[in-house]
Amino acid sequence: MTKWTSKNIPSQHGRTAVVTGTGGLGYEDALALARAGASVVIAGRNPQKGAEAVAAIRQAVPGGQVRFGKVDLASLASIADFATQLARELDGLDLLINNAGVMTPPERRQTSDGFELQFGTNYLSHFALTGHLLPLLKKGRNARVVTLGSVAARSGAINFDDLQAQRGYKPGPVYSQSKLACVMFAFELSRRSKAAGWGVESLAAHPGVSRTDLLPNGAGEWSAAGMARRFLPFLFQPVWQGALPTLYAATDPAARDGAYYGPDRLGGTRGYPTEEKPPRQALDTAVAARLWDISGELTNVKFA
Repeated sequence: MTKWTSKNIPSQHGRTAVVTGTGGLGYEDALALARAGASVVIAGRNPQKGAEAVAAIRQAVPGGQVRFGKVDLASLASIADFATQLARELDGLDLLINNAGVMTPPERRQTSDGFELQFGTNYLSHFALTGHLLPLLKKGRNARVVTLGSVAARSGAINFDDLQAQRGYKPGPVYSQSKLACVMFAFELSRRSKAAGWGVESLAAHPGVSRTDLLPNGAGEWSAAGMARRFLPFLFQPVWQGALPTLYAATDPAARDGAYYGPDRLGGTRGYPTEEKPPRQALDTAVAARLWDISGELTNVKFA
């Protein structure tokens, strides 16, 4: 593919999409999908930010079908409630983009269910959300799930001896583990869907190094990473460009089930979408199966 952009998205009329995250990449995903004609639920925990995102998209896309869905990804109960509400409202779901996340808070924090914040929010929440929404996805037309990894996944390792970083918390490695888990989940979901005949495609994507608020919101505005984001913007590609690999994976007919997409330049840190080789450790099917089983136990979510 050569310089694929959101203008290349095929018509999404008649398709329903759920995108987690109301700002940054999530907003750009929702905006592009609405422009292409999809009915979009942009999901997050802050109703004010959700309303602002919906208003901005409707202003940019007059007549665009977009609404806010309240879900706190740091709460399994909230995830279950959100999925139950969607089941009441929708006949099927065609696209789920597991995008929202947190990055490198300097001190260990926990979700309301007692999970380490990054592992719980970035990975376990989306595992649970996808499981709850699987019945709707199975009713969707050419349904796809796209789960967001990161360039940080390349250095990640699944530490089964301390998944929740209770013995020792280091922000960077814990973030890398959470994003590696996301990529492994995408591949394992693809394998299980094929084996069980669910009819749901699962792909992974990452945005390279993009100019979002993830760093200052997580590590802190005056952290080294936060100041780099604030004062050295040229190091980061625009958010709309960082969203392109996800949008390609979500919408393009040529995107392959079980594949991984990211930017095509400077070691995958910026550029236009391309299929890339996943991190070696993400291809370990035994680790992926074990992680899946543990995730089901931790979240009490079983995939049909």
